[in-house]
This record gives sequence, C-alpha cells and structure tokens, in this order.
Amino acid sequence: MNQIDKTSLKPLYSEFQGYLAQAPKLERANEIIPDKSLWNHFNKAVDLLIKATGKQDYDRFKVEPEGDQDYSYISVNTYRQKLSGLISRLHVEYFSNEPAPFSGMPSTVITQTQNQSMHVQMLLNIQETIVRALEKPDVSEEQKGFLNKLKSRLDSISNATELVKQILNLGKDFGLTIGQILNLFGG
Repeated sequence: MNQIDKTSLKPLYSEFQGYLAQAPKLERANEIIPDKSLWNHFNKAVDLLIKATGKQDYDRFKVEPEGDQDYSYISVNTYRQKLSGLISRLHVEYFSNEPAPFSGMPSTVITQTQNQSMHVQMLLNIQETIVRALEKPDVSEEQKGFLNKLKSRLDSISNATELVKQILNLGKDFGLTIGQILNLFGG
C-alpha cells in the first residue's frame, strides 16, 4: 500500500486513545488485568491497523498475555506502555499536525497557550482603552499622567491581579478616586 489514507486511520487512532483513556490506572507495582476481552480487542485493532497501513511492524505493539490456559493476564503497566507507544508513533507518522494526544503535556501546552493569548488580548484591550481615554478632550493632567504611566508599565504586568493593583496604586499616586478611574475606562 503506497499511499495511506489518513482519514481511514483516524478512527483507529481515536480508538487507541479511547482504550488508553479507559485503561486501568497503575495503582501499585505489578498490577494485572485478567480480562482476556480487553487485550483481545486491542490486539484485533492492531491487526486492523496493520491491514490499513500494510506495516507489519505494528505487530510489536500487541499485548501477549502471561500465565497459563486456566488463568492468563497482562500487566497494567505493559498494556499502558504499548498503547502509549502506539499512539505516539501514529501521531508522529500520520497526525503530527494535530495536538499531541496525551492529557498531561497537551492540556498544559493548550492551557499555557490560552492563558498567554488571554493575557496578550487583555493587555491590548487595556492599551487601546488608554489610547482612547488620552484622546478625550476633558482629561485632566493628573489623569493623563496616570494613563501614560499605566501604559508604560503594561509590559511588566503578567496577570489580571497585577493589572488591578497597578491601576489602583497608580490611581492613588495621582490622586484619582476609583470613580474617576472607572470614568477613564468608560465605566
């Protein structure tokens, strides 16, 4: 199979992620899973992946049970490692343009990116508000001084709490009441 259709692989990729999301957590060392249907279902999905891609080397991700005919089991740790490895490999080979699939890293990255975007947007909005306020004809010299000082400090503000503290402290330094500050910002 020369050209692999990513859209046909996407359901399998998502299926493996679902298996990992529902996989038992490793609560203690050497924890086992005695449920044959769990690893049989996973191994059948790996077979479907091999068939879809023509890549026999995915076979190494299959889970081989331990024990005997009467009682077979797999290690929780092994199962989770095989799933994670397979998902990571599929991500790199076929879906690298999508966010990484694991909850720890991606959500952290996404949250940080969202927080940075919100922070930048907040500062841009404040800067725009300051510029508009400075253009008002009835702005006093104290208010202009307050607005210019606040504008010069925006790049050092890292969150909303610091912004409010800066506004209140600068307002106090310039002898402005909270009402006057709110009027400057259109409140």
